[in-house]
Amino acid sequence: MTDGGITDRQVVRSPVFAGIRHGFFTRQGGVSTGPYATLNCSVRSADDPVALRENRRRVAAYMGVAPDHLLGLTQVHGDRTLTVDAPWKTGRGPEGDAMVSCRPGLALGVITADCAPVLFSNAAGTVVGAAHAGWRGACGGILESTLAGMEALGCPAGDIRAVVGPCIAPQGYEVGPDMRDAVLAQDAGGAAFFTPASRAGHFMFDLPGYCVMRLNQCGVAEATALGLDTLSDEVRFFSHRRRTLAGGGAIGHQISVIACRAI
Repeated sequence: MTDGGITDRQVVRSPVFAGIRHGFFTRQGGVSTGPYATLNCSVRSADDPVALRENRRRVAAYMGVAPDHLLGLTQVHGDRTLTVDAPWKTGRGPEGDAMVSCRPGLALGVITADCAPVLFSNAAGTVVGAAHAGWRGACGGILESTLAGMEALGCPAGDIRAVVGPCIAPQGYEVGPDMRDAVLAQDAGGAAFFTPASRAGHFMFDLPGYCVMRLNQCGVAEATALGLDTLSDEVRFFSHRRRTLAGGGAIGHQISVIACRAI
């Protein structure tokens, strides 16, 4: 299928969500140039607004929704989940890091460039969610907050599938002792997801594994991670850590999206 300039080969889909409209979009298939090449979808970037608008139009077309129904939040690495039943103006999304909805025709999108995008759906595809889970959000409760939002829409955790999308892999995610201490202060069970780094006093953190663990603790029907590393795969993904290691500069962000099925 080709729709709006984006092909199926440029989008990662999970068999967990068979028959449900969703996509972990890569950096391919857009019109942006330079450090934003090509499918940058972050409205908070300094990308050309015309290119950014076209990129998001293409994503919306692939998802089968109107451009102004591709929704995003002002992400703040917190634990707030919004229940969505009506669109808002692009770039004017409220602060939060997850959305849930049971309204067909709305596409819930999260922006990432190493943090974990996590998509959720019940078995019928009639209640969906999307969360932005960096380490702060993951240990602070954003995944549990998303599940609570879906439960409020009549969807218990035992009927929910969740997929952790492309994010930084443990072999590339070196962190200092302060970050490890912050995680363990809130969740002692996180200790299993830190391993010693080659640099003394530092650790490698398994963010996708940690997210899956937190989801399984909540009793979801299925939680899995795609196992795709944003840091090492420069062809397909933007990466904040890669940009930092290269000395800084502008960066694009990919988008992950899910939409609920009409009853």
